Amino acid sequence: MNITSLVIMAAGMGSRYGGIKQLDSFGPGGEIIMDYSIFDAVKAGFDKIVIIIREDIYDDFMEVIGKRIMEAANVPIHIAFQSLEDLPDGYDIPKGRTKPWGTGQAILSVKEYIDEPFLIINADDFYGREPYVKSQIFLSNTILNLEKPRFCLAGYTLKNTLSDNGKVTRGICKCDEDGKLISIEETYGIEREGDTVVGLDAFGNKRSLSLTDTASMNMMGFTPSIFPLLEKKFLDFLDNLDKNDPLKAEFLIPNAVNELLKDGEIDVEVVKTSANWFGVTFKEDREKVKASLNDLIEHAVYPTPLWR
Repeated sequence: MNITSLVIMAAGMGSRYGGIKQLDSFGPGGEIIMDYSIFDAVKAGFDKIVIIIREDIYDDFMEVIGKRIMEAANVPIHIAFQSLEDLPDGYDIPKGRTKPWGTGQAILSVKEYIDEPFLIINADDFYGREPYVKSQIFLSNTILNLEKPRFCLAGYTLKNTLSDNGKVTRGICKCDEDGKLISIEETYGIEREGDTVVGLDAFGNKRSLSLTDTASMNMMGFTPSIFPLLEKKFLDFLDNLDKNDPLKAEFLIPNAVNELLKDGEIDVEVVKTSANWFGVTFKEDREKVKASLNDLIEHAVYPTPLWR
């Protein structure tokens, strides 16, 4: 069996929420969502944690959670930095750009720390323990160095991932009858409209969705073979930057995975979960997240304080 790592993407700006939402406390003991993610991952059997942050929030990160989890988690913890300046040779930052390069580049920033299968998650999303367990089983048993890499994706039911406080973006998945991913399409502005759900595709066209659609929440499992594939896709992204918006375009992991699927370079198994997602897309989500965590604590899913 393979050892497995959890990679947490915590370098995002959090512009819609305001402030550094990844470091905001929600648990009764001052725990942030990342505390619960690491707790669940360790319980599920992950052996190592790598956390991606911006270098300018390092001191705040260490004060809020870093020192605590390094003492309490009982697994190795590594900190990686995602940087706007971290570009391949021959490429420059467009004048005026301040926005990070996106989740695809974030994954490339952990290359030096990872030699084993790993699961990626967003720092500000609560996923529930079940998908950690299922993903860890998949990754610990996956075969490394396959000619055609085999990855996994946690597939949520769309109705379990919506916010009551605004529109959200989700990766809407199409799967075959064997549970393999056919495509993943970033869909924007998703909201309930009466008894239905609607969203917008990448071109701004309105599309109807179903509450039972399978949605990706950026919880995906990879082997190190993803790195050279992402490096090539990142070069393609940079080469075409002028055709998009040089100041705002992002190299996103769902888009890269979708392109690799279309190219026939990878297989992705969808690990279905009935877990309820919750997160802090908007400031108004805060109280619901706190209430949801308190409910789980009252039902003895988590101890308090979390790290005893």
